[in-house]
Amino acid sequence: MASSLPLRRIAIVTGAASGIGRAIAVRLANDGFHIALNDLQSSHDGLSKVASQINSEAAAGGGEKAKAIIVPGDVSSDSDMRNLVSETVKELGAVDAMVANAGIVHVSPIIDMTPDQWDRMLSVHARGVFLCYKHAATQMIKQGRGGRLVGASSAWGKQGAPNVAHYCAAKFAVRGLTQSVAKELGKYGITANAYAPGITRTKLLDDLGSGYGTVLERAIETEVAMGREGQPEDIANVVSFLLDKRSDYITEESSFVGRAWG
Repeated sequence: MASSLPLRRIAIVTGAASGIGRAIAVRLANDGFHIALNDLQSSHDGLSKVASQINSEAAAGGGEKAKAIIVPGDVSSDSDMRNLVSETVKELGAVDAMVANAGIVHVSPIIDMTPDQWDRMLSVHARGVFLCYKHAATQMIKQGRGGRLVGASSAWGKQGAPNVAHYCAAKFAVRGLTQSVAKELGKYGITANAYAPGITRTKLLDDLGSGYGTVLERAIETEVAMGREGQPEDIANVVSFLLDKRSDYITEESSFVGRAWG
């Protein structure tokens, strides 16, 4: 029961079964958060592995670190995201941070793109982040102790790229949504920020397909300041900072990770 848990902040991480979401969840657990892990029901095995890792590390530390629970659901579903927040409160006691990380990727020239492909991309990224923010913020206001909202944008949320117009549009939307929400919710002590990874080694990168390989190699050489792909842990470090006490006065920002801009 929530009353038996030590006094720790509670974070929700969506898209937590793999990649950046998994790295964020593990990092936040190491920071002392209890974690509600969310992903699609089809990713339950991945969620279980992340939860086992977090809970076993907590046990090894005498139970003083973190507890992880699993709450599957689709971020584009209003009822699923409402349930995600309510189950987190039921099991862990509160919601102090929402990391709206879940995402998909798909490659298509605009002339071949179907309305369904467009709608699905915007549904997961823009609608999904909106629903995460909405339901988490409602709970945070009720709690009366502030909170942190963090959404996943992208380097392609500042500069478009060919054959991923729907993805770019969705990630631009996350930036605008986050800035607006920050202005609305600051009076409640709630901050809203986005992280915007560049080229990061995850399954989503592989899903772009071999046709994007040359493009990405060229981008690493010419546009990535550090001259290498990012790793999920690089992004997790940024999210960790945005949820840290040191970032209490940072809001309405989009942190571009690893990309050099002219």
